[in-house]
This record gives sequence, structure tokens and C-alpha cells, in this order.
Amino acid sequence: MARDTTEGRPKLTQALPITIRNVTKKYGAVHALDDVSLDVQSGEFLTLLGPSGSGKTTLLMVLAGFTRPDNGSLKFGPDEVIRKAPHLRDVGMVFQNYALFPHMTVSGNVGYPLRLRKVPKPEAAARIERALDTVQLGGYGDRRIDQLSGGQKQRVALARSIVFEPRILLMDEPLSALDKKLRDRMQIELRHLHEKLGMTTVYVTHDQREALTMSDRIAVVNHGKIMQLATPQQLYDSPANRFVADFIGDSTFLPVTRKGSQVLYGDTVLMHSGALPDTPTLALMVRPERLRLAGADSADNANIFHATASEVVYQGDSYLMYARLSDGSEISLRGSIRGGTVTGLPAVGDPVTLALDPADTILIDGGDH
Repeated sequence: MARDTTEGRPKLTQALPITIRNVTKKYGAVHALDDVSLDVQSGEFLTLLGPSGSGKTTLLMVLAGFTRPDNGSLKFGPDEVIRKAPHLRDVGMVFQNYALFPHMTVSGNVGYPLRLRKVPKPEAAARIERALDTVQLGGYGDRRIDQLSGGQKQRVALARSIVFEPRILLMDEPLSALDKKLRDRMQIELRHLHEKLGMTTVYVTHDQREALTMSDRIAVVNHGKIMQLATPQQLYDSPANRFVADFIGDSTFLPVTRKGSQVLYGDTVLMHSGALPDTPTLALMVRPERLRLAGADSADNANIFHATASEVVYQGDSYLMYARLSDGSEISLRGSIRGGTVTGLPAVGDPVTLALDPADTILIDGGDH
């Protein structure tokens, strides 16, 4: 929902919810979108996350009006817009390549949507200045596009998308061309800007960490279907199926069996805290950061796995250890490094005892998705 005016931040009162119902788009025999239904709340930052070819960009283009679906309904607030042209939908759009006009100044680019809407020049100048100030580019109006860095170009594209105060903002992988350090910083800046403006935002990315960092909720898309819609924490801690569990974060999947109310890995009864999926097969999802090294005689309240260390990798602020279980499965453990030195870690070939707390013992549908 749209945020309130905490810390003096204004709320964009015209932010609208988006209602998508039974939207389908086929290209020949391929379903780019397969009967998609989705609700985006007013003022929400929702991310469409999925691999290449999953349908996430097609869905964004349907929202923008650049792709006409074969059937379905799309409402912005109470208004059906499925047949409306893009320029009549009152949405801001930030493209992957920014789509800036190289022959125009920064102000010319930002003011272009206002010129199309025939906004009077004095009002347009004030709006342009306000939009540039919002994206921290005040004073850059007279610069040429080729004088800007990648991050500055991204901000110009963003200023252009918000200058006419749209009700909905759509963003198609706008940070993909930036280097990692700048990309990480811009993720936080975009999140803060959203909190300031409060407009309904739909963001497309294939980067799971980006989605987890920025979103109120995430819709994971695959083969034209919504696999799960949830908050970042729900998605990470309680994935609905194996595809989501595998796509979000690093995971190892171990086969388990159900015996009445118990779940067994080999002959070991697993302690767990969550409800079991009502599916014929189960798998234990193990996140490497949730495992820990334990003593060989550990008797604490945890699930214990005996293994052999097969590789230890130093990664600066952490280490990654691979270990092989008795059934041949390989599992990984990630631990933090304090003080810049690595001491007390097992050597390759050493026996190790790994502990997994019941709260971190996540059982999911073991079928293929």
C-alpha cells in the first residue's frame, strides 16, 4: 500500500492499483504469458523476477501498452486500459537502454513528455527543475547527454519518467548497464525515491539480489506463469516450489521421505518447524548460510549431518566450504571471517559435522517445476 508521510515525505495521492486478470499472450505455439492474474497495490513497489524468456518483460510491455495480449483484462484503478494506446495510459517508463535523445540537452530530454502534453513553458521549466532536483541532478539541465556518466544517464531517464507525475511507473532492468558498485548504490537510491514519491512501481529484473533489496513484493515468473507472489523474506524463507527455491539464493536439495508425521533423511528423523507441503514428494532445501560447523559429539537441538570436507574457498569476508555426505550428495556451508584470518577450518578430506537448526530446516515440494 502507499506509504504515509513519515519523515516529511510526500505521498503521491494519485497512485493507482493495477489489476491483471487472465492475461494470455502467445507467439505461435509458445505461451509468453499463460493466463496471468496479478494485483499490484496502490503505491507498492512490485518486482517481476525471472530468467530470460520467462515472460516478465512481456508482462511489463502489456502494462505499458506496447504489447497487446490475446485476451484478458487490465485495469489501472477502476479503468479498463487493455485497449488504450500507450500515450493515453499516463504511465512513466524507464527502458533498459534509457532511450535518451543524444541531440537534446538534459533539460530537453526531461521536458520531452511535457512538450508532448503541451504544458506551458514556465510550468514545464519548474517541473523539469523539480524532477532533476529529485534525482540529485540539479544544475545539470544544460549538459549534453554524451557528457554524462552511466549513472547520470540513468537518473535523467528516471527524471523524464516522473516529470509529468504519472500514476504508475514501469521500469525495465534500468540498472543492468551499470557496474556492480554503482548498481548497488542506485538500488538504494531508487528505493528511497519510491518511498518519497509513493507511486505504484512495477520493476523488471533477472537479478535476485536486486529484487530482494528493492521490493515490497516479488512475483517470480517462469514459462509465462506466476510461480509465487510474496514479500522478499517470505520468498526466501518459504519458497512455494523447487523452481523458486532454486532461483532465489543458493540452495542444495536433499531427497527426504515422509513416514506418517515424520520426515526422514536416510535413517535420520528431521526436526522442523514449518508445515509440510501437501505433495507426494518432498525435498530438504539447505541454504549454505544457515548451516554451521558443530562438534562431532554435538547434542544440541539441531539436525546433524556427518560429511567429509571436499573444498574450502576463501572469499574475503567469508569462506565457502563444500562437503560430501555419506550418500554422495554435496552440500555447502558459508561462514563469516573475522579479523581477516582463517583459522580452525577443516582441511580437505577431514570429517566434519554440520548442524541445521529446525527453524532453518525448510521442506518443499520435491517435484520438478
